[in-house]
Amino acid sequence: MKKVRLSIVGFGVVGQGLAELLHKKRELLQRDYDLDVSLVSVANSRHGFIYREAGLDIPTLLELAAQRQPLTQHPGVDHWTSVVEGLQATQADVLAEATWTNLQDAEPGLSHIRTALKKGMHVTIANKGPAALAAGELLALAQQQGVQLRMEATVMAGTPVLSTVSEGMAGVSVQAVRGILNGTTNYILSAMAEGRDYAEVLAEAQAQGYAEADPTADVEGYDVVAKTVILAALVFGQFIKPEQVQRQGITGVTLEQIQQAARAGKRIKLIASISRAADDPQAPLLARVEPVALPLDDALAHVNGAMNAITFHGDSLSAVTISGPGAGRLQTGQGLLADLIAIAKTL
Repeated sequence: MKKVRLSIVGFGVVGQGLAELLHKKRELLQRDYDLDVSLVSVANSRHGFIYREAGLDIPTLLELAAQRQPLTQHPGVDHWTSVVEGLQATQADVLAEATWTNLQDAEPGLSHIRTALKKGMHVTIANKGPAALAAGELLALAQQQGVQLRMEATVMAGTPVLSTVSEGMAGVSVQAVRGILNGTTNYILSAMAEGRDYAEVLAEAQAQGYAEADPTADVEGYDVVAKTVILAALVFGQFIKPEQVQRQGITGVTLEQIQQAARAGKRIKLIASISRAADDPQAPLLARVEPVALPLDDALAHVNGAMNAITFHGDSLSAVTISGPGAGRLQTGQGLLADLIAIAKTL
């Protein structure tokens, strides 16, 4: 049986989701994948980095987190206040990086990933910041070190988007991508299509946890821009900057515009789109994030609520649409778990 030593950096909602899945699915992983995962280190911003050579007890960690108690209360651990120092001083096979997304300089996640890759660790990430701002550098470093860097959870949580393109659609020349990549904005636009006011729906989305107290990253399209940049890198092999994506959020979309679109047989959605400027693999990409009135024969027009979806347009497969959850504790944890299983197959 393959034994994999895992480090989870970022033990908030997503990191805890991955830990919970590892505990619940321990027997499945052993039976179906011949895989025994030992969680040897965990870190969060409040309590630093803890490590136990023999492995940490996941139920104990989850209980400490639920009670907002220091992770250092776990019996028998070594502790570092600095995550980077902890990673450098300890041994693990794989890092799951799930700290908060920072689209300004990608820290602290970027330093965590660099440290792990330089140590020869495989890495899977849920953090969109490093993937959006430094994908080229990090992928090159991973290749140089002979390890894998996987990013499934960065685009649509656990919905298999990146693996579908790289593996399930291997051999297809993808010519364009269009997607609904933010659950908050899709929830708002779906409710407005039923005749409700933007401000009312936003308040409801915040109350239900779909939207943050400051919803700017979602409603102004910045979250989708980050995912668009990641798709450009991993689907098209071109590394563009967030400012190269033409961006327009949904704050300017009125109820009247949505009703007018409905009368014309269309539905307004916030759409990320990537296409080549010309029919040439080396041609620059055109990337946009904007509200679009979609005809009802478009598969994306029927994706409602907090769901996400993406359509790949290719040569031998004209249109492939994948729909599923784009956020959530266990859903995003599943994206990390899928990457971990894929990495383990190569060890």
